Amino acid sequence: MSTGEGTASLDKALTVLDLIGSASSGISNAALLEQAGLPKTTLYRILATLVERRLIRRDAVNRVYRLGFRYIELVRNAYLMPDLVGAASSELRALRDLTGETAYLAILDGRSVLSLDRCDGAHSYRSSASLGQSKPLHCTGQGKAIMSRLPREERDALLKTITLDPLTPRTITDRRGLQIEIGITAARGYAIDDEEIVLGVRCVAAPIVDPLGRVRGALSVAGPAYRLTMARLELLGPELADAARRVGAQLTATQVARDSDEVAPVSDGWAFHGAFPNWSQETGCLYWADTLAPAIHCFDGEKDRIVATLDAPVTAMQDSAEGLIVAQGDRHGRYTPREGWHALRAGTAWDDVAIAPLCMDHNRDVWAAQMREQQTLVGTITEQGRFETRWTFHEPITAMTWDASGEVAFAIAPDSGTIFTMTAQSSSVRRFASMPKGAGRLCGLAFDDEGGLWTALQEGWSVVRFSAEGNLDRIVSLPVAAPTGIAFARLKNEPALYITTDRHLQPIESLGTAPWSGYLLKVKTSVAGSAADTERAVSAGA
Repeated sequence: MSTGEGTASLDKALTVLDLIGSASSGISNAALLEQAGLPKTTLYRILATLVERRLIRRDAVNRVYRLGFRYIELVRNAYLMPDLVGAASSELRALRDLTGETAYLAILDGRSVLSLDRCDGAHSYRSSASLGQSKPLHCTGQGKAIMSRLPREERDALLKTITLDPLTPRTITDRRGLQIEIGITAARGYAIDDEEIVLGVRCVAAPIVDPLGRVRGALSVAGPAYRLTMARLELLGPELADAARRVGAQLTATQVARDSDEVAPVSDGWAFHGAFPNWSQETGCLYWADTLAPAIHCFDGEKDRIVATLDAPVTAMQDSAEGLIVAQGDRHGRYTPREGWHALRAGTAWDDVAIAPLCMDHNRDVWAAQMREQQTLVGTITEQGRFETRWTFHEPITAMTWDASGEVAFAIAPDSGTIFTMTAQSSSVRRFASMPKGAGRLCGLAFDDEGGLWTALQEGWSVVRFSAEGNLDRIVSLPVAAPTGIAFARLKNEPALYITTDRHLQPIESLGTAPWSGYLLKVKTSVAGSAADTERAVSAGA
């Protein structure tokens, strides 16, 4: 067979495959014969080969041909790990239901973006870009979203190779202008296509980033410009970013690092219920409490000792500029190595039994929670001793911390398994990440010096780390069921993660397999990742 004959045969097979793939309800033999314009024997020979290769399948009930599952496998595997489509499918439906518009999943394909999955909108007039269709990077929300999370060197190299063709009068055709737009996209977390590829159509998109920090694609919502106004796109942008984060968090889950060898007890004995670990920069020690046999422990890197024995259970404890603030049910006190234990002065917010200290910020101000009528008010205690509310939650908040910049705060709500994030200049609250109840109850928060946020999972036998994007990227398994709080500390110039644990609530039979329950545990830096810069990291234990 000559080259020409071989090409002609291939062209006929591709024509048949294209006709079958274009028919959403399948296509019959008669329709194929009519549309393909091939002799019956040639068509049957092509169909038999495609069925044998599983590129098409015969629907015996409806007597039509459809694309085969092998074809779908090849498409998905050619571009990315198969988990992306599965992880994105529910979010695509949710975005469609939220907006009524068509939601897309797209990936980077060389110098273009390629639509991999779609959930059609509810309107008769809607966006309907074909699956498998390639579109330019520079004028699509998906392309700009993906480029915003590429490593800088890779993005710069890509930008040099693409042609900025003007597809509409609104298309960005200036390379510097495109770089500015990508920078804006990276800062706010989502991209906007303002009629840049098709006049009358707008789009909002957000990048999907996996737990290893790799950009894997983008989610987008597109529709007519008269329905997707710019004001509406700006409201939908954060929703797209949250959905993309949830998709990214599900990817490569089996590759999340798990470690357990470097966990060891450092206290001499166990506590009934250890909790509230606090690193004190002033004394160079880690303080923690036994809440039930009420006492304050101090670990200096070599020896753990009790420095104060109390007369009532400890309900909260937090380091401050003036020593440890300790809540004991209906009263608050302060402990310092020099003065020991004493009650806080009357006439301040600490007279309110509903006040519980949560953390100290970079200005050395104490932040606390106050329960009021099934709401939790979170705010700061002023120098005059007044409580000033900053944020309101509709469930209990048990721990809080600030990031290294001092501009963003995080708080946990164990009842719903949610980690919230707040900014210093705003009263709004957003969800950062969440854990299903089966994973364990969230306890404590602490940052490492790479910006990773750690929390413990009570009854989950582990502590976990979230990346700056809210993706779970590390699990450290523990030899105890119930970690209760965490703190990074640098003791004897050795940075490490310290974990308090519970013994009192554990079944007697389980203590045989978890004998370190109740001890203060240490996780070496090699496992926990880079330890926190304790000059600036603030932690709080639940």
